[in-house]
Amino acid sequence: MSLKDRIGVDTGKTRLEDAVQWAIENEFFFLDFNADAGPNHMDTWPPDRTHKLRNLCESNGISLGLHTLSAVNVAEFSPHVSRAVEEYMRASIDLANRLGCTWTVVHAGYHFTGDVPERKKASIDRLKRISKYGADTGQRVLLENLNFEPDAAEVHYMAHTVDEIRDYFAVIPPEHMGWAFTANHSHLVSDGVDGFLDAFGIERIGEVRLADNHGEYEVHLVPGEGNLNFANLFTRLENAGYKGHYSMAYGSDEQRIESRNYLSTLA
Repeated sequence: MSLKDRIGVDTGKTRLEDAVQWAIENEFFFLDFNADAGPNHMDTWPPDRTHKLRNLCESNGISLGLHTLSAVNVAEFSPHVSRAVEEYMRASIDLANRLGCTWTVVHAGYHFTGDVPERKKASIDRLKRISKYGADTGQRVLLENLNFEPDAAEVHYMAHTVDEIRDYFAVIPPEHMGWAFTANHSHLVSDGVDGFLDAFGIERIGEVRLADNHGEYEVHLVPGEGNLNFANLFTRLENAGYKGHYSMAYGSDEQRIESRNYLSTLA
């Protein structure tokens, strides 16, 4: 596939059938979606709807990925709530398999001031189980590097730096868990795009997520509105042999169409 054809979109909570129809009309082939609320809620997929959606995607060469909600704390260890988090993640993978998704994006959770060891253990242990469950059922689980929060914040996402991601990759094999490399999140920490790619290469990458920012805090801008070096990003990935897809997580439909044309010229 051409680079342009490999650049897809994150459709969020947009009704999936509508998002797929838009993709067909505009020749997009990769879509992320969320199933936590709205018309894609995971409990609103009876067999007939599932069958029609799968047929629509397969007949038009469209690949889907389910993006779980980062607000669900994968690092949860409290009684009862911890079990519910596990059930949520397994249910997400089950839905992804029913819909014919080829990847599911997960997160490492978040910690509060003073409880990092307990949260980290819960997070790693849970992702070991969930990623194996995904592999055993035919679903590729991708861990997303999440965004930096200000030092004074009480809550911080886990696995948002190279060192933190390394702790997960060191104990979970790549055949169980890949990587959703979010370039705009890497731009918020000192590691930067180059630091992440120097550390991990492209072997685990199952998706590259795109948005721009000013390197200060989480915001999803159209490329060119911030200061992330997209030419460097695409050159490094493509020259390293990356053949996977990209996901634009910003802008309106019109901005995404225009942006894809621009991004596809960068490598």
